[in-house]
Amino acid sequence: MKWRRTRLIARNARHALASFVRDNELDPLPIRKDFKDYSLAGFKADARSGFNVALLSFTQGMAYAVIAELPIYYGIVTGAVAAIVAPLFSGSRHTVLGPTNATAFMLFSYFAVYPHLYMLALMPLLVFMVGAMLVIGAYLRVADLIQFISRSVVVGYITAAAVLIIVNQLRHVMGVDLQVEGGETAARTFVSILKSTVEAIPRMHRDPAILGALTFVIWYILSRLFKTLPVFAITLLLVSVISVVLRLYAGFSFETFEAFSLADLKPSIPRFSEAGMFNDVSQLLGVAFSVAFLAALENSLMSKTLASRVGDRPDMNQDMLSVGISNLACSMTGGMPASGSLTRSSLNFTSGAVSRLSSVISGVLVALGAVALGRLMAYVPKTALAVLVICVAGSLINRRHIRVALRSTRSDAVVLVATFVTALVAPLNVAIFVGVGISIVLYLRKASRPHLTEYEFMEDGQLAEASEKGVRPTPSISIVHVEGELFFGAAELFRSQIQKTCMDPNLRIVILRLKNARHLDATSVLALEELIYFLRSTNRDLIISGATKEVYRVLRDSGLVDEVGRSNIFLNSPRRPNLSTRNALLRAQELLGTTEADVKIFYDPSKKSAE
Repeated sequence: MKWRRTRLIARNARHALASFVRDNELDPLPIRKDFKDYSLAGFKADARSGFNVALLSFTQGMAYAVIAELPIYYGIVTGAVAAIVAPLFSGSRHTVLGPTNATAFMLFSYFAVYPHLYMLALMPLLVFMVGAMLVIGAYLRVADLIQFISRSVVVGYITAAAVLIIVNQLRHVMGVDLQVEGGETAARTFVSILKSTVEAIPRMHRDPAILGALTFVIWYILSRLFKTLPVFAITLLLVSVISVVLRLYAGFSFETFEAFSLADLKPSIPRFSEAGMFNDVSQLLGVAFSVAFLAALENSLMSKTLASRVGDRPDMNQDMLSVGISNLACSMTGGMPASGSLTRSSLNFTSGAVSRLSSVISGVLVALGAVALGRLMAYVPKTALAVLVICVAGSLINRRHIRVALRSTRSDAVVLVATFVTALVAPLNVAIFVGVGISIVLYLRKASRPHLTEYEFMEDGQLAEASEKGVRPTPSISIVHVEGELFFGAAELFRSQIQKTCMDPNLRIVILRLKNARHLDATSVLALEELIYFLRSTNRDLIISGATKEVYRVLRDSGLVDEVGRSNIFLNSPRRPNLSTRNALLRAQELLGTTEADVKIFYDPSKKSAE
């Protein structure tokens, strides 16, 4: 018997899962839609956009690998693989995936706190976990929940990440190693990094500082005069050539990156350490979830922004699937986590891309560049790339967004400041969830305050707010209009406010007008039930008017209709919104055994009848 029951449960669960997947089916290959009526002109536009994006993607991949303190080819490989794989499954035409500032620095901040974890050995497993979480989340329609993340959280997080990136890259510009008491991890928070950087000023090397200043001047001039050119790549190329000249003819000394070859770009398989699978997965679970959450958030924001410019309607879950599969591919090819890139996606859009093929072209060009230019990385000065990273990070600090978040509401300001401060004193994977948690708490606090107003019928039959609080035309009857959410967070306040109204000794009947009450749940039903018991204990009655179908369904399914009495519940009539309250008032007079109130109801004469 038990075995049969278990099989029945398993079969029902399987059918439910199959039904869910069928109802939430995602397109297995949306890129094929782009080739309907595809023309040579479209291919030329995509090729041009792909070339522009590739120039930016190659150099940014190096920069973001530096931020994460990984070998630079990790970022280049990710920029190639993600750009090729993601558009095959993406719902958005213009989004380009690859490493990003925020995800790169999240890696750095996490492994800085846990230096005993060997980042290079665990990176394939971490990226695989990120990809698996995103793929599962896409099929579970998790991306639909991203719209509930406050923009203030994102602004606070990105601003803090930008500040941390800038401070952390100063040591490369100064040409020094940060040495602090307590070991390497002591220099991994904002305060300790800043403190040790200031203390290292007397040890600053002249040569990298001069080249760093020259890099900034070149980047600034080019970015002002040639806004349509790939200024990042051009600056890095010019400064690399200048550094060779200074090294050969002026005796300058600069620290450069290690060259890499095709042998270094070999496929990788997620492996587990000697401690075992469970230990590695448990250690990486928190940061993997944080990176997956951030990648989905970044890609969603980017997709919606670009789609709104051309009238597209992207599927956020389809986009999440593309990010997940691209991360799975990166985990097998020696990459780092991939996400939707703001700068590369914007450049792809402004360059005139017409299809997802532009991203594929850019990825192929980046891959060719990795093979052809790997050995030349030995000529790229670390100080030059550090300055360019600082310039990019500085552009992430959007003063207008910060000003809007600080001035809009007090809640937005609190969320932004809390996220920003937490990101400076704690790992970024902790800070983003602190910000999300605070924003949810503040929203629930705001939503859990239903608006209760006492109403009365006017001489012409219209229902209006009572002119004087506590003074009723009929002292024994109170009509209380409930406006807002009545979920669990509001239940206690709702009950206490009604009980406060009931302190009037002359009051005999309370009419709850629930026409604009929303989202009743078990907690609010129980609070309503306790209110009924309270009123009856003092020989009073409760009548409900204006109940919507949703409210009535909750009352019926919970059994509260029997407690209140079906004759004491009057449903809302959309055509005549005051009719239910008039009938409730007549019922109140019936319970009182009086007709002391002249009950009239207002109706629009243009209607066929007053019903």
